[in-house]
Amino acid sequence: MDLVPLRSLPGAGLLPGPDQVVAAASNVAHKVLYGGVADLRPMPRTLIDDGTLREVYHYRPAGHVQEKGDPVLLVTPLAAPSACYDLRRGCSLVEHFVTEGRPTYLVEYGEVSFRDRNLGMEHWVDEVLPTAIRSVSEHAGGRPVHVIGWSLGGIFSLLALADQRSGDLPVASLTVVGSPIDVTQVPMLAPFRPLLNLTAGRGPITKGYQVLGGAPKPLVKWAFQLTAFQKLVTKPIALATHVDDREFLAQVEAVDNFTANMIAYPGRTFGQLYHRFAKGNQLASGTFDLDDRTIDLADIRVPVLVFGGATDGIAPVPAVRAVVPLLENAREVRFEVVPGGHLGMLTGRAARTTTWLAMDEWINRWSTDAEDDTEPGEPSVPIGTNRKRRTSSSASRSLAR
Repeated sequence: MDLVPLRSLPGAGLLPGPDQVVAAASNVAHKVLYGGVADLRPMPRTLIDDGTLREVYHYRPAGHVQEKGDPVLLVTPLAAPSACYDLRRGCSLVEHFVTEGRPTYLVEYGEVSFRDRNLGMEHWVDEVLPTAIRSVSEHAGGRPVHVIGWSLGGIFSLLALADQRSGDLPVASLTVVGSPIDVTQVPMLAPFRPLLNLTAGRGPITKGYQVLGGAPKPLVKWAFQLTAFQKLVTKPIALATHVDDREFLAQVEAVDNFTANMIAYPGRTFGQLYHRFAKGNQLASGTFDLDDRTIDLADIRVPVLVFGGATDGIAPVPAVRAVVPLLENAREVRFEVVPGGHLGMLTGRAARTTTWLAMDEWINRWSTDAEDDTEPGEPSVPIGTNRKRRTSSSASRSLAR
């Protein structure tokens, strides 16, 4: 006979079982004595390249595993700490790659100050990402790089790879995680859109970031928390009812730590994002005016894997899926819907058996040392036959449920 979980029974929260009492007492004691139950130690890493708001790190191989294969470069979004990829031990994409023997790298930007207020998106698209990709390839012995970008990191990666000015970057594939392309498909912005358009560039938001030199850390933190307002309100109840669940408590602590370490936006970059994305929805057309040229996403040639989070309020599935028809010249385009919200789809507990496994399969498929019947990087179907395959495999369909 199947046992019914205690929490599913009426009044179960009022009558915990003996095992729950013991687990809850252990968790409370650990919280009091050690400050928490989550293992927040970052994975060890070494700086291999740096410049203006550019720090490229190589994660050290696990002691019992030998690195092999093409490298992965994790691209952090502006304002978010690198903990998005290394949330906590046991729930870290970095840890997953390193323990599998994948050469793993990350580019982040350090603290943004008032003196950086004049840096625009050109800095990341023209200098930071192309330089980071070339540095990783060189450090990994000249191998092509699998680029993975979450949220705004994915948008910057798309623009960098589409930009003709970047030249031939040594990229094997691109993975975009939770990057909204069509912001009209973001419900949380809909009530504010008339107000944004009404100000015509002269409103309080524009004046505010110009005076402050950007979006300060407290504002960025507040905005991220606002996107999960319901969870924030119900958090005390959730903690009380899951006091015996160490995994749940550890995840909450890790997300709190991530949110507490948000980083400011440079003023000019924030202005471009505000006017061109939030107000103008420019990228939804597939082109983006940057500096003195127009970048066209149709110029991306490498294979692209796109993830949408089933419960993502910041980048809902339709907003992310909008990029698929724009990548008309990519060698292959694959779209996956995975469980989780904006951060959860990347490093939530369910990501370990969904998002990460799909990434592994994708990277192996497009690696130069792929052991299959096709040449390295060769699609399984002829070019032009089904160039934009969408979730055609059984594994893809299972992830989308």
